[in-house]
Amino acid sequence: MTTRQRWTLVAAVLGSGIVFLDSTVVTVALPRIGQDLPTPRLGVLEAQAFVYNAYLLSLSATLILAGALTDHLGRRRVFTGGLVGFGITSLLCGVAPSMELLIVFRILQGAAGAFLVPGALALLTAAFTMEEQQGRAFGIWAGASAVTTIVGPVVGGVLVDAISWRAVFLINLPLLAFAVWATSAFVEESRDEEAAGHFDWVGAVVGALAVGGLTLGLIRGQESQWESATAWIALLVGTGATIAFPVLMVRTQHPLVPPELFARRNFTVTNISTFVIYGALYTQLYLLTIYLQGTLGYTATAAGIATVPGMILLAALSARFGALAGRYGPRWFMAAGPAIMAVGALLLALVEASSASWNFTAGEPSTFLPPADYLTEVLPGVVLFGAGAMVMVAPLTTALMGSIPLEHAGVGSGINNAISRIGPQIAGALIFVAVTATFYGALSSAAPELDPADSDVRAVFAPLNAPAEEVTPAQLEASKTASTDAFRLAMLLAAGLYVIGAAINAVGITGEHAVPAEVEPTSVAGQHCAPVPCEPAEA
Repeated sequence: MTTRQRWTLVAAVLGSGIVFLDSTVVTVALPRIGQDLPTPRLGVLEAQAFVYNAYLLSLSATLILAGALTDHLGRRRVFTGGLVGFGITSLLCGVAPSMELLIVFRILQGAAGAFLVPGALALLTAAFTMEEQQGRAFGIWAGASAVTTIVGPVVGGVLVDAISWRAVFLINLPLLAFAVWATSAFVEESRDEEAAGHFDWVGAVVGALAVGGLTLGLIRGQESQWESATAWIALLVGTGATIAFPVLMVRTQHPLVPPELFARRNFTVTNISTFVIYGALYTQLYLLTIYLQGTLGYTATAAGIATVPGMILLAALSARFGALAGRYGPRWFMAAGPAIMAVGALLLALVEASSASWNFTAGEPSTFLPPADYLTEVLPGVVLFGAGAMVMVAPLTTALMGSIPLEHAGVGSGINNAISRIGPQIAGALIFVAVTATFYGALSSAAPELDPADSDVRAVFAPLNAPAEEVTPAQLEASKTASTDAFRLAMLLAAGLYVIGAAINAVGITGEHAVPAEVEPTSVAGQHCAPVPCEPAEA
């Protein structure tokens, strides 16, 4: 691996890792954000959902366009711009004075982040051309990105408990500054030299309306008990845009999404399984951290530490599984991983409402050890989740990028990353509906005096969260039981999605590797020829 390749890998990990960081680290801050920035316009869980989902929404809506711009304008240039934009919006999130403005800034932050994830994978695809070497690079990228996921919730929990939830966003700034330096100093520029310069802005808008309309409509509709005109209008717009998007893709002269990419079987199958698997993955992580804090009473730091064991597996062994996928093919790794994750979700569904809380507090060593209930009820599911992700993530990336011609590396990875964010939007919104309905149904059964139709009741009792004000012991117990029932249903739904994803990969993925549309790769006397000039093979 050359010096430039090493620093390209560092820049790619930092850029995309921070995007992943801010999709997970915020979950440990959500309970405190809900307390510090109350708003009469939104319910507590709804506001928390928008802080979390607004970021993923704008990220997914912008990813495909960002990938196309990456290929056309230059991968290093667009990647550097994304780093600067993400820094500015992180600062705005850190100083947001209200819930409404925080949601707006999260939307802008997600849009900036869209230029980093496909850009990172495109940089790696251009820098590493040999199959096993590329698989190892993707594995290192996946594992190192997982380190940010590990460190993020833990450090985020400490920052929330010791300083403020605002520090969760401000911690991004020094990391982004270093990434800008590494990119400017060491990453070589690359682009699609045959880019026509035409961009499908209509397709970008229609895609954003499809995802945003459906998600906003589902969440807002359930919160308003389907009495909000906004919810129905959003659903109508989202449905219409969803139907129109593939039609535009086929008929537009220069479509945002080149239809020929979907003629490649592994590309199409990987995107379908990504939609299903990542819909379950992000929703599971998001709801788990809220449940641990809001229902079981974990501190933010403890909730962050709780997921570390599983992420350690992902970080430590992703490179190995990426190399194995490059050597033997990704199919069975992509099938086994989600199946293992499904078992982990089923184990988390067994957590009881009476499970002991973990009050980890910095400076108090007596609180550092977890309770026995964590070790027996939470940890097994977390470990299996991480083990499944360890087996799946790098091979999935290898299968994806191995099916895309280099000239479309940016837009191809942008499509997959958009789908990996669209999945959580749709799955999360549907699971939100199920969680909310289950919670209020169970709450009214356990405490008949609490009418879910009463806005005052909804202001105090929110799914998976602690009551917003002091309540009777019986009502508190009813709330914990109802939240546990809702969380259990969410984990069962997530397990079902994992199983579906595993089946899709087992049946659909083939042994094919990256084959450029115009040039067949060949290996000659220690050289690897791809759609870029031949270069000496490296150890």
